[in-house]
Amino acid sequence: MRFLLGGYTADSDGTASGIGMLWAGAAEDASAGGSLSFTGTVAAADSPSWLARHPRLDVVYAALEAQGAVQAFRRTGEETFTALGDPVPAGEATCHVAVAPDGGSLIASCWGDGRVVQMALDAAGRPSAPVAAPAATDPYAPDADGGAARLVPELVEGSAPHVGSGPVEVLDLAAASRALRAAAGEEYAHLVPSYEEDPRGALVTDAGPGRPGGDDVARPSRAHEALFLPGGAVATTDMGLDLVRIWRQGPEGLVAVQHLAMPRGCGPRHMVHHPSGHLYVVAELSCEVFVLAPDPPAAGAWRIVGGAQLGGTLPDDTAAEIALSRDAEFVYTGVRGSNTVATLRVRGAGEAVSSVALVDAGVDWPRHHIVVRDALLVAGQRSDEVASLSLDLRTGVPGRVRRRTDAPSPTCLLPLG
Repeated sequence: MRFLLGGYTADSDGTASGIGMLWAGAAEDASAGGSLSFTGTVAAADSPSWLARHPRLDVVYAALEAQGAVQAFRRTGEETFTALGDPVPAGEATCHVAVAPDGGSLIASCWGDGRVVQMALDAAGRPSAPVAAPAATDPYAPDADGGAARLVPELVEGSAPHVGSGPVEVLDLAAASRALRAAAGEEYAHLVPSYEEDPRGALVTDAGPGRPGGDDVARPSRAHEALFLPGGAVATTDMGLDLVRIWRQGPEGLVAVQHLAMPRGCGPRHMVHHPSGHLYVVAELSCEVFVLAPDPPAAGAWRIVGGAQLGGTLPDDTAAEIALSRDAEFVYTGVRGSNTVATLRVRGAGEAVSSVALVDAGVDWPRHHIVVRDALLVAGQRSDEVASLSLDLRTGVPGRVRRRTDAPSPTCLLPLG
């Protein structure tokens, strides 16, 4: 099989020179368990950190992160691509691109300034006419009386199963966390996440996605991913403001349906839609997975119904990608810092997940991973390599590294087909 590799170039302190090509076994193999090899750069680009394909055309889109733009590339041969038009500006630190199932538009997410930008795609797949969605509002911003939380009108919801246009108070998870840590005692208190302290600890800076200060300091918006949901809705994450926002597509851009407040300081990063209809959200900063469910299903609103910690992570760890096993019975999440992969089992009808194992990722800084039949391919951003881990189809747990290959600063794996 062949995969395109996104990566960081010199403008982001990386070693890549553009979009790369990865071979896993022979081109016609249905499994990725064969030998791995990086065959070189197929399209020069500046830090194409995320890649997405057009559903019908031989066109690939790259988020040029340092440039803050989206660039389209047309496939011209088995392993050659050429730029399709000029880069289209999106926003500061464009880190993700998602293409609509009908191929009519794409959505770019910008970590640097929090912008969520929709672009139209023409018949050739060329993006244009960027339209920014309404900016996110911090559900935990102090109110006029100096309180630690406020009532956010209209679209914001906490985890309570309330749907409507009135204000909804955000759940005080900080108080609940304090109580649980006290009950756990000194020996086990560290296993309970604290939503009063940024889980990244020493990694926090004033420019980072976590809380830059106390309740009286504004937090930055950090859009991180967009996901097209069945039925035409779109979900986006805001890692800086702890939001999952639900949209519908309108004639002049995205129209807000709901702003769902996640626990403060958790940092929602990426999502995956489960066949049961639930939405799984990995929280980068608190290293946990939340389960969202439509409530009620026909209203377009969502609520938190479950979740689980990635058991065994370290205080400075940050979670990265989230993916499902082929049978959707397991969830895999990369953990940077301890450089591990967490396995969670799906419970019930998809409304719950539980931690199963935390194993060595085989690479340094597992930025992205994908499941390909009986293998888990993991991109090690800092070790400049991609590793293939075998998957136990019975337990769902990744095993030891089966194969590995050098690859420059890989950040994204995209099956080429």
